[in-house]
Amino acid sequence: MQILIPRERAPGETRVAASPETVGRLGKAGHSVHVERGAGERASFPDEAYAEAGAELVGETEAWADAQVVAKVAPPTPEETAEMSAESILVGFCAPHRALDEVKALRDRKVSSLAMELLPRITRAQSMDALSSQASIAGYRAALLASTHLDKHFPLLMTAAGTIQPAKVVVMGAGVAGLQALATCRRLGATVEVSDIRPEVKEQVESLGGRFIDLPLEESGAGEGGYAREMGEDFLRKQRELIAERVAQADVVITTANIPGRPAPRLVEEEVVKRMRPGAVIVDLAVETGGNCALSVAGETVRRHGVVIVGPVNAPAAMPRDASLMYARNVLALLEHLAGDEGAPQLALDDEILGAMLLTHAGEVRHAPTRARLEGDES
Repeated sequence: MQILIPRERAPGETRVAASPETVGRLGKAGHSVHVERGAGERASFPDEAYAEAGAELVGETEAWADAQVVAKVAPPTPEETAEMSAESILVGFCAPHRALDEVKALRDRKVSSLAMELLPRITRAQSMDALSSQASIAGYRAALLASTHLDKHFPLLMTAAGTIQPAKVVVMGAGVAGLQALATCRRLGATVEVSDIRPEVKEQVESLGGRFIDLPLEESGAGEGGYAREMGEDFLRKQRELIAERVAQADVVITTANIPGRPAPRLVEEEVVKRMRPGAVIVDLAVETGGNCALSVAGETVRRHGVVIVGPVNAPAAMPRDASLMYARNVLALLEHLAGDEGAPQLALDDEILGAMLLTHAGEVRHAPTRARLEGDES
């Protein structure tokens, strides 16, 4: 395969889709890799490292038209898509639930796009799971942000000046990000409670030293592939009521509840924020999809009713080196699967991994929910 790794141009995007390590492995497998100059600079991967790994360095618009595969992090702009050949394959995050103009451009250009968000959660695809690898970094960052903004220590301290009680943390959502936030807060010495609409995650929470908040729910919120599914407003209202007391007593609340392709569920209303103590902190990792907290603002840290509310956008980009290392390995695993035994791209539409990830192909939007949104947008 002839593979292009361009420099990311989305505001705030510091990651890159290949590391010198993965470029070297692709080269050993017989693939040709072109890397745009400066592509890895913000992730601390200099051009020289890519060249030593066997990549050919190219300019801004070079190699796009000749690339069989373009591997990115952020969705391509319509201008970038216009540079691609009609038969090429895009690999990367495509944000199909919100980047409709970008999806239209991919469809109209007849580019085949493999959206990392649509990867099925099956055992064979674990090494390609970029959502999980990046969520683990987001959860870690959320814990550090909380500790930075909080007005007290996380750990229990016994000093000559008296005893300092540990911080009380509530994590909402026990997916990958929530579990990593739990583990990091525990390492920092806090006591942590975790709520989730999937009772089956209780064992994972307790294995990491957290206390699971048992919700007397009539049904599990588990969806396909281990994700939480979208629940009705009545269900969410009962959940909010059941954990409101825990949230009100917390020093830190970290919210991580996301539904793939849907707006984030509202879990912390303004009335609950008013009951929290002055100086408490909320970190809303779902702020980019609407937010779990009613008062969070994307990309900003605000103070409301005395509570500090942090709305980090693209949290993994704050740790670009490790985020890129992990994402690059996810991309490598997918490219190895795409190449098959022949080495050339094998875009088998009936493949359980590639078929599920295929967002656009041959001038069509193949992902049904995205196609429905586009048809509504264009009607």
